[in-house]
Amino acid sequence: MASASFPAKAQAPASSARPQFDKKHSAFTLVIFFGVLAIGLLFTAYSLMRDVKEIGTVVTTWTPYLLLGVALLIALGFEFVNGFHDTANAVATVIYTNSMPPNFAVAWSGFFNFLGVLLSSGAVAFGIIALLPVELILQVGSSAGFAMIFALLIAAILWNLGTWWLGLPASSSHTLIGSIIGVGVANALMHGRDGTSGVDWAQATKIGYALLLSPLVGFGFAALLLLALRAFVKNRSLYKAPEGNTPPPWWIRGMLIVTCTGVSFAHGSNDGQKGMGLIMLILVGTLPMAYALNRAMPADQALQFAAVAEVTQQALVKAVPQLAPADPRPVLSDYVRSKEATPQLVPALAALTGSIGAQVKGYGSLSQVPAEAVGNVRNDMYLTSETIRLMDKNKVGNFDADTSAKLQLFKQQIDNSTRFIPLWVKIAVAIALGLGTMVGWKRIVVTVGEKIGKSHLTYAQGASAETVAMLTIGAADMFGLPVSTTHVLSSGVAGTMVANGGGLQMTTIRNLLMAWVLTLPAAILLSGSLYWLFTQLF
Repeated sequence: MASASFPAKAQAPASSARPQFDKKHSAFTLVIFFGVLAIGLLFTAYSLMRDVKEIGTVVTTWTPYLLLGVALLIALGFEFVNGFHDTANAVATVIYTNSMPPNFAVAWSGFFNFLGVLLSSGAVAFGIIALLPVELILQVGSSAGFAMIFALLIAAILWNLGTWWLGLPASSSHTLIGSIIGVGVANALMHGRDGTSGVDWAQATKIGYALLLSPLVGFGFAALLLLALRAFVKNRSLYKAPEGNTPPPWWIRGMLIVTCTGVSFAHGSNDGQKGMGLIMLILVGTLPMAYALNRAMPADQALQFAAVAEVTQQALVKAVPQLAPADPRPVLSDYVRSKEATPQLVPALAALTGSIGAQVKGYGSLSQVPAEAVGNVRNDMYLTSETIRLMDKNKVGNFDADTSAKLQLFKQQIDNSTRFIPLWVKIAVAIALGLGTMVGWKRIVVTVGEKIGKSHLTYAQGASAETVAMLTIGAADMFGLPVSTTHVLSSGVAGTMVANGGGLQMTTIRNLLMAWVLTLPAAILLSGSLYWLFTQLF
């Protein structure tokens, strides 16, 4: 609420206009909530047991399964916290404009978060993995690999919980990326390298720009949209605080509900994938026989894979007719880590490409790869795919169009073999994120709805801020930009307050900016410290 020093007209909304947050959930709602939670956990456990049984794994020790269970619970816990931490992005405006009752709005948002996760493509899931140190991905089943997973997830959860407790809408995506950077820096320092060598600085720079620009985008465009509404729509009630529980005109209400739905769905489809990627990394490390390779790939596709590998190897040898190193893996590993090409890079890539093709051809299909070879085959594929991606991104090799096309086709074949997400993983993450939106949402919703501006959120302000947030998410997804919905919506509300003449509560604004600026360094420090601690304990 605003401080007493503000004049009367700048006070926070009166209690009569404030949404009714004290309405308790019915017993039926609680039964449904805990019932879905129990079903989700049982379904996850059943799916794991079924997959282990299908591959005929002989259990000699339960330690890996205990680690797997703890890691999965932490990963799903991150998505649960992500759900209630980011709920305000979608529901604050519909609640404070009386477009939806609070409890119904939260349930509505949770359902569309759930759908967003289920219908997501999975591309973002593996994009987040590419930010992790390559040596840890190749050893994800080792103690260092588990230390990495535990450190980055626990650090992200701690920062999210801290900002939630203070009612500050910080970005969960930037928190997770900061945690990944922290692990990369700590891993490099612990191995005697410069800490900067463990970070993808191109991605870190994009995140920095996003932290700087997304609040400006939200503030400016939401303010402009509100001013445009004032110029063309003369209904004065749109620009005043709601009276009691009066809903907005039907077309504004429809716009708010549609944008709430869009933001919820987009949040699920984007943020839910980050948890999926980390869960797949956990599964690959603990149960490589079941999850390292796509065992569902038909045998005829495996033969096609081998043929593509052979022609790609021939094209690379023709492009750079140089003797390949005895072991190509260190050459590719050094390139993926340092991004510095050497004369041996292309010959090493050709050699490993041919080796992968020969292995797949020899086994006949991915499902026939023996347990002891699965990890090595998967690592070879990962190294090759990342090398091709970075070479294309950095324009290394100066290949002709035909060779470039063959490389991209081979990379696609590799990704189809290694980058897959079982349906049960999607369902588990969807349940965690969907249920998370229904818990603990009030703190940040109140901040967005009451503590950013000095006056109550009006119908037009809510519609302007939510519309800009939804369109910004869509544009960011199209162009692959790491824009924070949290930053866009919160600053959008601030922009509409200024445009509407209501003014801002500067204490809240300062706290928000401080939280946004500290998100990356705090997550980096937390995860780096936890990674060092866990490597000592493990």
